[in-house]
Amino acid sequence: MGSVQSFRKLCDRPKNTNVRISLPAVCTVWQIAMIILFGIFIRYSIEADPHWIDYRKANNISSDIENDFYYRYPSFQDVHVMIYVGFGFLMTFLKRYSFGGVGFNFLISAFGFQWALLMQGWFHSLDYTDGKIKIGIENLINADFCVASCLIAYGAVLGKVSPVQLMVMTLFGITLYAVEEYIILNLIHAKDAGGSMVIHAFGAYYGLSISYMLYRPNLDQSSRLQGSLYHSDVFTMIGGLDLKKRCTQRYLLLIKYRSVPVPQVHIQNATLAGGVAVGTAAEFMLMPYGSLIVGFCCGVISTLGYVYVTPFLEKHLKIHDTCGVHNLHGMPAIVGGIVGAVTAACATESAYGTEGLISTFDFTGDFKNMTPAKQGGHQAAGLCVALCFGIGGGILVGAILRLPIWGDPADDNCFNDEVYWEVPEDEESIPPMIQYNNHMQRKDFAVESNHSF
Repeated sequence: MGSVQSFRKLCDRPKNTNVRISLPAVCTVWQIAMIILFGIFIRYSIEADPHWIDYRKANNISSDIENDFYYRYPSFQDVHVMIYVGFGFLMTFLKRYSFGGVGFNFLISAFGFQWALLMQGWFHSLDYTDGKIKIGIENLINADFCVASCLIAYGAVLGKVSPVQLMVMTLFGITLYAVEEYIILNLIHAKDAGGSMVIHAFGAYYGLSISYMLYRPNLDQSSRLQGSLYHSDVFTMIGGLDLKKRCTQRYLLLIKYRSVPVPQVHIQNATLAGGVAVGTAAEFMLMPYGSLIVGFCCGVISTLGYVYVTPFLEKHLKIHDTCGVHNLHGMPAIVGGIVGAVTAACATESAYGTEGLISTFDFTGDFKNMTPAKQGGHQAAGLCVALCFGIGGGILVGAILRLPIWGDPADDNCFNDEVYWEVPEDEESIPPMIQYNNHMQRKDFAVESNHSF
């Protein structure tokens, strides 16, 4: 702790938020590097190539439905909209940071998607016969999920970092993600269909660790901008509904225990937490009542996290979590990893069938002698790897981002679009026009007219 505090004091210098040169320079260098690397390594797979027609005839394939490009393109559309619209609008709850929430979300997604295709391609899609990465629709879907982990991390530092810092954070985050994903899914052989461990646990604790390293003791100078407005919460709700189109019944059970109005942030996040937690066990035989239990528990955990855990983290551990990613992604992901480990360890042939057990847990090849109990241990190990990569990588990257060269905002000007965006004039500053253009105004005018007579 002492060395970290000393490093913070060393790096705490006056802020210069001018990124007119550094941001275009970083974006230009990144894009040129992507063009060169794509030219060297990236090629279309047979399913996305015009040679598919010849391949289909040669292999007696009767329909294009067996081509993943046609079969899975709707899934890619859903995931892609989730990344750009769902996460983007989920970040718009701050009263003066809507441009930054949506715009920087787009920046991370656009650049991170390209690097994700390369990093994941080298691990999963490299054709050793010609040294090329063969990409298809599955690569695009997986790259979107890779970017999602960085967007989760972005939520923890929302409003407190510059776009240049976000680019650096994304570069390292996607690299770390690709490595930990390969270790968890291929080397450890853990199953994580919905990404509770690989995406959510890693992304949340990567962002929280960076937030810890970038902690600002005088951030209360920007407290006037940390709240939301009526319309900003509405836009956030749109993003939440796009991310997970789930009902709120499990959360409504909590409302009757509250004697005060329910904060919108609790609705927005508690209804998503169950989806985060059920991801690991999504392909396992988690019975419907089990899903309800997980959803209910995570709704409670997420809500209590906003009430008690977030203030504790900021006060005692010096972790300021802007979006509450610990409550929406971090704790539910840990629950999901534990549920996945227990569900895998309790799997039986009577519940899955012999072939079903082999297919569900991929007990083939080097893992053909794996038992459900051992698989449960591997699931727990996968969760540990995700947490280690998230926390360790976040501390390392946070130390780099702490350097006073990135153009991050001053303590009294965080959560403010005016630092990096041209913001239109506020509507409140425009003199109101007296126009009787609605029913109530016409009614009031008529009453006043009658009184005047």
